Amino acid sequence: MDSPQNLGLVAATFTPLTQDSEINLSVIGSYVDYLIHAQGVKKIFVNGTTGEGISLTVQERKLLAEEWVRQGKGKMDQVIVHVGSSSLKEAQEMARHAASIKADAICAISPSFLKPPNVGALVSYLSEVALAAPSIPFYYYHIPSLTGVLFRVEDVLDEMEKCSVTKCLTNFQGVKFSGLDLLDFGQCIHRHGHKLSFFYGVDEQLLSAMVMGANGAVGSTYNYMGRAANEMLSDFQKGNLVSAQKKQFLTQEFLSYLFHQGVGLADFKGIMSFVSKIDLGPARLPLQINKSIDLAAAVDKMKDLGLFVQPLSVKTSHVS
Repeated sequence: MDSPQNLGLVAATFTPLTQDSEINLSVIGSYVDYLIHAQGVKKIFVNGTTGEGISLTVQERKLLAEEWVRQGKGKMDQVIVHVGSSSLKEAQEMARHAASIKADAICAISPSFLKPPNVGALVSYLSEVALAAPSIPFYYYHIPSLTGVLFRVEDVLDEMEKCSVTKCLTNFQGVKFSGLDLLDFGQCIHRHGHKLSFFYGVDEQLLSAMVMGANGAVGSTYNYMGRAANEMLSDFQKGNLVSAQKKQFLTQEFLSYLFHQGVGLADFKGIMSFVSKIDLGPARLPLQINKSIDLAAAVDKMKDLGLFVQPLSVKTSHVS
């Protein structure tokens, strides 16, 4: 295994859809430019939770991965493709495809309908996915609130160390940790941080994870509040904890405001469309936008908190 990487800030991208719920590749170039120039974010995580990856077909996910890699070439520092699936064969197929299009890394959640009965079964599944694309880095995506797979990551990593199938797993690089258990997260870094990378996926707790030793972060809010998050990371790295805390508290205030209104993934996608002026379309069923949410008011709240960045002028449909 390689030395841990400093992953920095990674935007978990939304998947652009047309009004009739077909994937819309035409705006991805503008999306890439917006992230780089408006938000200062040059790493992306595609087809994940924010990207509604599990609601997409394998072919759709391949087409999206190809376009994100194509549009990001020479612009993005890193394109990570999520390949997780309830079907091992599908996950392996997407892993091989990601390697063939020269994605920078792959990542996979655990199957969540027919769940692994124990840690050993999960490790066997992850190993088979990783070994399908041994030439590029592989990360385990831990998101227990959605998968219902509650094994401690510390135990998963311990099993990986002793499991014979992982002895040739030279491409396993670490974990995308999207859980609230900072005890588990801290112990993972304490015991495995010298050789694995850990990037955190709960945006409103990022500063706490950085104190624990996170190598970076992957999140949906970095699509439209990436500059604020980057400033917080910069303050933290300079030792200016008070300033970093203030920025984290403002992010928390904004997200708390939204959560109290019942905002979900479809609504966050709407906020991104509103802020970026890139029409990302609706979420795919079964997700639906909460029609009681006032997107303009949400953006005004973002402005009041100093979290808003004026978008670039892009050649896409304006969303109002």
